Amino acid sequence: MTYDLSTIGEGQIRLTCERGDRLITARTLRMTAAGSEANVAGLLSELGRSTTWASKLPKGELADRIALEYSAVGVDMSHVVLTDEGRVALYFLEPGEFPLPGKVTYDRQHTPFRSITPADFDWDSLLDTRVVFLTGITAALTPETAGVVRYFADAARERGVDIALDVNFRSLLWSGEQAREVLEPIAKMSSILFCSRTDAGIVFGIDGEGIQACHNLREAMGAPIVVSTDGRAGTYLSSESDEKVFDIKPVTVIDRPGAGDSFVAGTLHGWLDGDVVAGIEMGTRVAQLALTHHGDLTHVRPGELALLGGSDIVR
Repeated sequence: MTYDLSTIGEGQIRLTCERGDRLITARTLRMTAAGSEANVAGLLSELGRSTTWASKLPKGELADRIALEYSAVGVDMSHVVLTDEGRVALYFLEPGEFPLPGKVTYDRQHTPFRSITPADFDWDSLLDTRVVFLTGITAALTPETAGVVRYFADAARERGVDIALDVNFRSLLWSGEQAREVLEPIAKMSSILFCSRTDAGIVFGIDGEGIQACHNLREAMGAPIVVSTDGRAGTYLSSESDEKVFDIKPVTVIDRPGAGDSFVAGTLHGWLDGDVVAGIEMGTRVAQLALTHHGDLTHVRPGELALLGGSDIVR
């Protein structure tokens, strides 16, 4: 197969306030490329996997910035459709300091991606892959994007290609009821399902504490493998052969966005090798790394993972 993973999502530019600043008073903003699916493809590419990301962007310097961010780490960008008109999606982040939480402000209306159709993409090429990765973020944008996500899932199932779904519920984009209507059919055809314990309750109405909620979600959806994060309480794995709790070690947070994508990418890296437990352990390490530097895309090389936890300079 051409790819280990193929995916689709909207490319964005993230504009972040300096720590201790608010958007209403900010004089400077840090600009980075963003996109949940692209982040997963990018980290997997850095780990040696062959990946591709499909999107639709307007020609211009902001689109170039997004393309360069992910092509630089090896993601195949040949499935990005460029248009002559339109605008690039933006989101603004106020990092927040306790007791004030971080805050996201979206500015992503009227972009070319929001009106995509299946006719925009080369499905024969995108489906020449071991796994198709889909998220609830892309499905949440418009009925058109939800339709393309479902089309991708149905086409993958018809061809016997594995599906990985990250529910990744965003309350600013849709309601739990809307998410369930769109995502439940995809979850039920997925080979591996990522869904936090909180999202399991909001989207699927799954009760239970700790690993029981993860177990209940797997039984409800029928997915062979379910991975659930639960904040500092840990990460849970429920599969047909194993149920396991993984501890979380706190780290100093420099920049939070992208850590969840890094966890998913690391987990898929192990899962592609047939060892989801090793994948979750790797995903936990790269998610910790993601929290320590700026940008949605985590930059790491396989050899660096063994260095995590050290405090000295590598000379």
